[in-house]
Amino acid sequence: MSNTVQKTVPREPQDDPRLGIPVDTGSWRGRPPHRLVAIGDSLTQGFQSGAIFHTDLSYPAVVAHELGWAGQFRRPTYDGFGGLPFNIERFLRELETRFGQVVNWWESAPALWYAHQHMDEVERFWEVGAGNTVPARTAVNHNLAVFGWDLRDALVKSASVCAKRIGAPRDNLLRQLVEHADDRAALRVLPAPPAAADTLTQLTAAAHLGDEVGDTRPRHGIETLVVFLGANNALRSVVDLKVIWSDKGYDDLDRKGGFTVWRPEHFRAELGKVADRVRDIKARHVIWCTVPHVTIAPIARGVATKTQPGSPYFPYYTRPWISDRAFDPTQDPHITGAQAQEIDTAIDHYNHAITDVVRGARNEGRDWYLLETVALLDRLGSRRYIEDPLARPPWWQPYPLPPALRALTPQPNTRFLASDGTRRTDGGLFSLDGVHPTTVGYGILAQELINVMRLAGVEFFRPDGVTPRRDPVLVDFDRLVRRDTLLTRPPGSLTSGLGLLAWADEALDLFRRVLRFAL
Repeated sequence: MSNTVQKTVPREPQDDPRLGIPVDTGSWRGRPPHRLVAIGDSLTQGFQSGAIFHTDLSYPAVVAHELGWAGQFRRPTYDGFGGLPFNIERFLRELETRFGQVVNWWESAPALWYAHQHMDEVERFWEVGAGNTVPARTAVNHNLAVFGWDLRDALVKSASVCAKRIGAPRDNLLRQLVEHADDRAALRVLPAPPAAADTLTQLTAAAHLGDEVGDTRPRHGIETLVVFLGANNALRSVVDLKVIWSDKGYDDLDRKGGFTVWRPEHFRAELGKVADRVRDIKARHVIWCTVPHVTIAPIARGVATKTQPGSPYFPYYTRPWISDRAFDPTQDPHITGAQAQEIDTAIDHYNHAITDVVRGARNEGRDWYLLETVALLDRLGSRRYIEDPLARPPWWQPYPLPPALRALTPQPNTRFLASDGTRRTDGGLFSLDGVHPTTVGYGILAQELINVMRLAGVEFFRPDGVTPRRDPVLVDFDRLVRRDTLLTRPPGSLTSGLGLLAWADEALDLFRRVLRFAL
């Protein structure tokens, strides 16, 4: 291991969201008007398969549904052309309709022409077409997440900043992707009118909601605030398959894009600034989510066998459609097992810092909680732990899938989605970008959040918003399974070798380009 990140014993997750520190909440009265507010990135916004589109299926929206508060939960919408910036599922289904489940050599030219035409239509829709018109809003959204954003973005980006960064669109015949897609998405998230509102960031917009204490005069305008930031401070390392450690300029909006993973000391410095802003938000409960180990995401598939018995790591990580036999480290994009371990070690340091933030707040008497999303993904990691008992750390236990998912054949797992041409044969927890969850994957995250909210004493109601629910409060996974198109009818081209996806990535550099600013 290099000197980039000091090697430490892998972090053991906390089993108590309260960190064993009691907080006196007996003086609270009334119910805050805003029952749930979320700050985060693509994972909180509900991103899937390269695009944000079904914001009603984000994990905060699922929680709001179970709260009996779905009708009041405000979220942005991204209707048209499968969402923003580029819906891989929609694109794959249309390619299948025209060229079948495999693009043969004689079809490459017309398929490539169609792909560029399709991408051009999507780009025009969002840059100069109907998608460029931002719907008018009269109130601040409750889901304030924006895909692609990291800690620095949450601190400084507002509607006015995003509008300036977008500027005039340029029609690039080669790139043909929506420019400044995350900034365009943010214009539908962050408040703009009246004039003063366009300076609100994610954090100050949440503070605005916190100041709205309602008629019952509670101390807080927000009942539960969720903060899930930091994944984008490491995720590009597995999307780009390049490890570029943060350096001078890591906290500069225009320079930070040159880095793919933050040094722990840089992450801690940025996190401290975010935590200071969160302290200013009048929220009764604040739930901080830890950063998942991004090397488990199937966008970077471990090659061959583990480096040694009992190791969590493979010698190389490459694209999921490059087979072990075909992989050539001199030609194919990859990171090494040593680099993957360094990234995970850095993330462990991130999560130590997040834990310290929560511990400090609870010692101050604040009702803050820790949700170990890192442990959630580790417990679901198929190739890292489930299929390799020797690699499991002492604390590890398999995650019990809800009954509706256990009843599926095969049971969903963290491998890349695959089918036999008609039905799903593998995967099911990650969408087609190999980074973001499927609908049921978001449901699992929603369930874990609900568990912490119940620990905090948050009351859940039936859809009428009046009738209390008894414990355990469980997510309606039957509803989510019905809505999950990747689970119930995956594209037929996701057969062995993932040929159509491999062609799209090789011909269009699809995944790196789509996900570059869509994390």
